[in-house]
Amino acid sequence: MPLMTILTEEDLRKIVSLDLDAIACVESAFEALATKAVAMPPILRLDIPEHRGEVDVKTAYVPGIDGFAIKISPGFFDNPKLGLPSVNGMMVLLSSRTGLVEALLLDNGYLTDIRTAAAGAVAAKHLSRPESSVAAIFGAGVQARLQLEALTLVRPIKQAWIWARDINKAQLAANELTEKLGIAVSAIADPEKAVRDADIVVTTTPSSQPILQSTWLQPGQHITAMGSDAEHKNELDPAIIAKADLYVADSLKQTRRLGELHHAIESGLVKAHATFSELGSVIAGSAKGRQSQEAITIADLTGTGVQDTAIATLARDRARQSNAGTNFES
Repeated sequence: MPLMTILTEEDLRKIVSLDLDAIACVESAFEALATKAVAMPPILRLDIPEHRGEVDVKTAYVPGIDGFAIKISPGFFDNPKLGLPSVNGMMVLLSSRTGLVEALLLDNGYLTDIRTAAAGAVAAKHLSRPESSVAAIFGAGVQARLQLEALTLVRPIKQAWIWARDINKAQLAANELTEKLGIAVSAIADPEKAVRDADIVVTTTPSSQPILQSTWLQPGQHITAMGSDAEHKNELDPAIIAKADLYVADSLKQTRRLGELHHAIESGLVKAHATFSELGSVIAGSAKGRQSQEAITIADLTGTGVQDTAIATLARDRARQSNAGTNFES
């Protein structure tokens, strides 16, 4: 009988990390979305507003990849008050040929964190100026930390600002990142100052009100918005989308419904059926990326099922190579 492998978060942390392989894996997934007959249904979403909770289910089949993932991803943003993490979840990897379960990845959101950070690195690699050395990160949670770490893998980041509503959390994150990355990372109370000094700005919050204003932006900057993955979330002033020289979506269908683009359309600043490029097309070379040193570029990343299939198959392959996890007959 075929074997099913169960991998815990502890197992997965030993075999999958935020490295160049993970970034390349996610980069290839985006390119496939633009160049292959990928099957990626709309996100299934459940909201539990009285507990600031949400659950997303994502999946995608990518031709040429022998497995496909189905991911269940809860986010309950009051959990830190209870001493619990905001996000958790799991992935199931099934055979693309037989539909049989190959692996159960009990990652508690770890693989989502890695693939999301990798996506930020891919966006910066293809849209920011190559010499970008100063980053501003909005947020002080796990994803904020990982986004900065990911940036250092693709750009020569030497200095970073961390802004959060709670300056103490920003300071804690800055201290940890300074020690881990060996660069100058500082907490800052003034978000406008953080942005004005930055080459790359990354927003990583669940905010429902804009925290990044269009009047703060400077020529040549790149902005990656990570947090707006639901209709009610909004990190960017909608005028930023209209002001940008280049707007790129991870999935235009999704960002029209969930992302920062959704709010720009709703505010009347962008036409509902305006055409924009997707990140995969930029990677594949079928769409143009940054056209000048002075251009302002934006990546609107809502999270896609192809990223989950890519990281889940990477985890399975590494588990096989290292004989990690626990095998059961299915």
